[in-house]
Amino acid sequence: MHIHLTFKIMTSAILLGMIGPWQIVLIVLVFLLMFGGKKIPELMKGLGKGMKEFKDATKDLKEDNKED
Repeated sequence: MHIHLTFKIMTSAILLGMIGPWQIVLIVLVFLLMFGGKKIPELMKGLGKGMKEFKDATKDLKEDNKED
């Protein structure tokens, strides 16, 4: 179990280190083709709201832990 998890982490680190500008351009083009130009702002707005809610929830949990 431990070896498998370590291998998975190492593989992720290697793959994340290999993402360059051309890969980002390719990802953006795939998003444009999949969702279209009009849908992407709506998706980003929803993503931003979700991130804000997550951040607020973690902040509330930290405050609750400090009170205890």
